[in-house]
Amino acid sequence: MDYSKFKKALQLLEEQNNRLNSISNDYEEWVNIALKESIIQRFETCWDCLWKILKRYLEHEIGLAEVPNGPKPLLRLADENYLLPSPISKWIEYNRVRIATSHDYSGEKAADALEIIDEFVEDSIDLYKTLSKEDWE
Repeated sequence: MDYSKFKKALQLLEEQNNRLNSISNDYEEWVNIALKESIIQRFETCWDCLWKILKRYLEHEIGLAEVPNGPKPLLRLADENYLLPSPISKWIEYNRVRIATSHDYSGEKAADALEIIDEFVEDSIDLYKTLSKEDWE
């Protein structure tokens, strides 16, 4: 299976998140806002790649014939097949945050998304390593 799109999306998210975590408050406010907006967009892209590659993995690598087309049921199947590196409740929360960001970019929704990014990146890297059987670079 080709994991390159998921890997690239995750690398870009990790890179932007590391930038945000390392910058000081000396930057102009618009730089911080732009970086946060970029991270949220990268999170959305990464999440969409993640659940679609998970669907293909369940079909092609696990061999499941009936794989639903949506994140929540896929997460349950992934959990049943011991693919998720952390409790399913965290993955359901990532999905909830992703859905919320696609419908509302208010400050509260953006703050919710930014709050989970560190854990999401860590969990997604672990999932990538499980699925691809590759080390993270």
